[in-house]
Amino acid sequence: MPQRKPFAGTQQGLVLAIDVGTTYSGCSFSVLDPGVVPEIKGVTRFPAQAPGGSSKIPSVLYYDSAGKVRAVGAETLLDTVIEQAEDEQWTKVEWFKLHLRPKSSKTPLRIHQQILSLPPDKSVIDVFADFLRYLFSCCRTFIEETLLPDGKSFWESVKDRIVFVLSHPNGWEGRQQSSMRRAAVLAGLAPDNPEGQNRIRFVTEGEASLHFCINNGLTVQEDEGIIIVDAGGGTIDLSAYSVSNADTNAFEEISRSECCFAGSIFVTKESRVYFEDKLQGTRFEEDVPRITECFDQTTKLQFRDSDEPSYVKFGGLRDREPNLDIRSGQMKIPGTIVARFFQPSVNAMLKAVVEQRREARKAITTVLLVGGFAASPFMFTKLKDDLGQLSLSIHRPDTHVNKAVADGGVSFYLDHFVSSRVARYSYGIECTTIYQSSNPEHQRRGFLNSIEGSFRVKNCFSLILRKGVQITELQEFRNPFVYYSYHRLQSMTETILEYRGIDKDPSWIDVDCNMYSTACIVTADTSKISATLVPRRNPSGYEYFQLNFDVVLLFGLTELKAQIAWQENVSLLPISRLILFISFFVPEGS
Repeated sequence: MPQRKPFAGTQQGLVLAIDVGTTYSGCSFSVLDPGVVPEIKGVTRFPAQAPGGSSKIPSVLYYDSAGKVRAVGAETLLDTVIEQAEDEQWTKVEWFKLHLRPKSSKTPLRIHQQILSLPPDKSVIDVFADFLRYLFSCCRTFIEETLLPDGKSFWESVKDRIVFVLSHPNGWEGRQQSSMRRAAVLAGLAPDNPEGQNRIRFVTEGEASLHFCINNGLTVQEDEGIIIVDAGGGTIDLSAYSVSNADTNAFEEISRSECCFAGSIFVTKESRVYFEDKLQGTRFEEDVPRITECFDQTTKLQFRDSDEPSYVKFGGLRDREPNLDIRSGQMKIPGTIVARFFQPSVNAMLKAVVEQRREARKAITTVLLVGGFAASPFMFTKLKDDLGQLSLSIHRPDTHVNKAVADGGVSFYLDHFVSSRVARYSYGIECTTIYQSSNPEHQRRGFLNSIEGSFRVKNCFSLILRKGVQITELQEFRNPFVYYSYHRLQSMTETILEYRGIDKDPSWIDVDCNMYSTACIVTADTSKISATLVPRRNPSGYEYFQLNFDVVLLFGLTELKAQIAWQENVSLLPISRLILFISFFVPEGS
């Protein structure tokens, strides 16, 4: 395990990582004391938990008819709460995290149809904020009650400097990060200003899991690659890494990260389909939700072998129907049937691992499995057998794999093990290009008259960053552009597009057009530079202005940033910061 350095700051601080999962959520933290080596600790006590506590609570909320939160987390499992919720017709909200998923994500239709709607007048950001507010309150209480010598005084001294690390699936990007940031501000984690928002950081679940594994004894040879599989409730996140510098424990991503919707909830949903078919038209038909819940909470976790039957205990001694394999309040299910519930998730993981291995720049022989779903003995054994046939070994860390993301989120901030990442998509902007009469693509599209007097072809995609390129944290990607206008520009806006298709060198946005989407929008105040521009005249005698600028992309950590820069007093200065996801706008004359 690497030796962490003492905290180099001059005043106390706190790092708080919050892992909001599809089914379960948790928090970890680290106290930052000047000159002291930080330690990572988990929040292990939440309201309504059984004695002994746990590092996770259900990602579930109850709202009353007025839209007020009435119960959260472990509170939603109390019999009194369930009874009151039924009597007063509260709305149960679960799987709300999936409402944030990218529109381009390939959510299986059967799950897409079963994602519960949100309460009236509540957006997913509202629900996310309510849940974050609850977790934040739980963290505060835990730290105040457990930190010695005086947790309350410590909290008061650091509360305005807390750094929050929010984790999300590998497949989530700028739009989802922007929504999570708005939810965090709405929840009161940080103020809505640049300083406050800078205290909110993001990490992918795959990268957080890597940090967790490193802190729990992971060793990798410099010529070896590994795949981290974070198997959660909703998504399976895969990331491939290798050591770039053994002396400093620096890792580099060697393949594009992947995210597939094949987590443990899909096993439960497969079981529900089976129960509904088997019990349709019987007196137990109304018990399907209860039977499914019991399967999810016990049978699914205990299942080991397809050669042995499994049992779902859901009722009392009088619940008996031998023809339905129900005796003494429990249903018997053949092991081969239960194994069938797991198969879609297993297949998805195998396919994703094979794809990661194929794309990786170094040979991969090892797979590390973490996350709550990793605790399933059947799934681990099945993956071990199937991956073994591909000469891949699979391992689980010898510790609580369900807290990997929360602990790893803190380590991400403290240790910073990953030095470079791989671009998941291609990025660029829409523009025009000079018409070439000999170019068949230009002939097919025709040309238009530009302000400055040239003939140009529109719908051109100017590639700034290509998919699969390895990116270091300080690396910039920039392309030069020219902006023409009949008037002095007071501001300008550029839309950064991402291309998700298979073309390695996309050139036209009217080809494979469904694969283009807005990554972010960057705006700039150009009033000062416009005043210095010298008027020009086109062949028709009309006056126009020309602004030469660069579009700059940075992928410093796990967030895309964009800037517009121009030449001023011999220096190329950035003149704008990132503004995420306003409306799509293509500037006239770009």
